[in-house]
Amino acid sequence: MKLFIIIGAINAFLSVALGAFGAHGLEGKIEPKYLETWKTGVTYQMFHAAGLLIIAILLGRVPASSLLTWSGWLMLIGIILFSGSLYILSVTRIGMLGAITPLGGLSFLAAWILLVIFAVKSL
Repeated sequence: MKLFIIIGAINAFLSVALGAFGAHGLEGKIEPKYLETWKTGVTYQMFHAAGLLIIAILLGRVPASSLLTWSGWLMLIGIILFSGSLYILSVTRIGMLGAITPLGGLSFLAAWILLVIFAVKSL
């Protein structure tokens, strides 16, 4: 539980910081298309930081569950692959990074499916 609270809070912090950096540090320095890509990364990072906090709260209230634990790790992997690739793509314009982004999206989807399975089985 504690680990996912820490990971979730760090990612929420980073999302706010990276959002501010995008709005103030990158505006006018990168093309609007890439600024929108940056914003997408920030948005998904914040949503999944909240997801990590939800998982942490659930882990504190129910017996340990591998479904919840895997869901949390997949959310973190998704943040790294999805949001991380969008951040790097935005500032480097390396189009090949677009191939990594969907892997992060699949990690997000798998994480949410595991959370649904947990809820159906355990709550």
